[in-house]
Parts: sequence; C-alpha cells; structure tokens
Amino acid sequence: MQPYFFPYLGHFALIASCDQWVVFDVTQYTHRSWISRNRVLHPQKGWNYINVPLSNGSTSITIADARVADFNGTRDSLLGRISHYRRPAPYYREVVALVERVFQVPCESLVELDMRSLSEVCSYLGIAWSARRASSVELDAAAIEHAGQWAPRISQALGASEYLNPLGGAAIFRREDFDAAGVRPAFLAFEAPVYDTGRYAFEPNLSILDVLMWNDPAQARAMIDRHATVLDGGAILN
Repeated sequence: MQPYFFPYLGHFALIASCDQWVVFDVTQYTHRSWISRNRVLHPQKGWNYINVPLSNGSTSITIADARVADFNGTRDSLLGRISHYRRPAPYYREVVALVERVFQVPCESLVELDMRSLSEVCSYLGIAWSARRASSVELDAAAIEHAGQWAPRISQALGASEYLNPLGGAAIFRREDFDAAGVRPAFLAFEAPVYDTGRYAFEPNLSILDVLMWNDPAQARAMIDRHATVLDGGAILN
C-alpha cells in the first residue's frame, strides 16, 4: 500500500490482517492525496484537512523522493488543527503525545514520516508492525505492464503465498497475474464504524487521530474486529 499520513481506521484493519506490510513508494507521487494529507473534525462544522507541505511536490517525482518542506512547521500546524479536541475529547492528551512521538526526530522524507505515523499508531493499538519499502525489493520495474501487476510481483519476490488488498481497489487486478506469480489474492471489506463524537456531528472515515480522540485502544481494536472482513479474491477477480 502507498504510505498514508495518519490514515483512517480501515487502513489499520488491513495492517492487523497482514504478516508483512509493504510500503509502496516506487511509483509517481500524487498531489493532494492521502499520502500527504488527511481529515479531522472542523472546530465548527464538518471536517478540516491536516497536511504535510512538500518542498518538491510534483508528479515528476516518485513517492520515495517526496520531501517535507518544514518539519517543525508541519508538526505545529497539525497540533493546532487538532487543538479544538482538547475539551470535548476524552483521549486528547494521549493523541497529542502520539503525534509528538511521530515528530520527535526531524526528517525530510515524507515516506519516513508516514511510516512513523503508522508505526506509532500500531504500537498504541497493540497491532504487530513488520514493514519494508517496495523500493528495497529487487524487481524489474520495466517488466510491469499495468498497475495491477505490482502486487503479485512484489509478493512473489518476497516469497509470500497470499496478498491482501482493500476491496475497493480490486478492479485493477487480474487473476492471471496472481496465478503466474503463485500468489493467492484476498480482499478486505471494511464497514466504517460510527462512534460518539460529543458535541460534534459525526463524520465518517476521518483520520485515525479522530477515532483515537474519542475511543481508547481497546475500543478502536474492537471496531477493527467487528467491521473488517477478509474475502477470498478467487471469488472476486475475473
């Protein structure tokens, strides 16, 4: 999966269902995507973006090459964007401490920052986190003919027997590519949970930061267990 910045709960449901997580950092960077931004509740109504400004944000670079423009400024902006949770949210202090751990040591790499956010949240939730970057896998990129071939080829290179992907991305894959790689596809369906957000109107699929503001780790893990279902890819792909 591409590296995302404090992604939604379903992303962590996917991680919790995997033995090895591969950070897909080898393709073109996409501007205004979940790679460098996400959403939290707005102080008045609806939702608001949290984001990581880049010094080289362009579609001419790969995800691995994306560089954070102002590390300390990004941290301060993020903490400011979630400061309105202070009074109503019961776990505000815990979430602020988590964010501060992610930003404890300065870095320029967006991928590294995103991986830190995933790692710290997984640690907080008690989810096993074993990850590597796709750019570290020896693979002939020139032999990739379409986007759906990356997953089976990387899985094959790592000696994996099964590959798990969000159900919403199933359309890019072809059964024959998995068959050729000797890899079994599977898909994760995730139904967005509804939880109490105090005086704010609930907004679905916000950043994990919103979930953790209102729910302790045990409650968040219970949501993952209740709302995630792994489906056999053989019954889905043509």
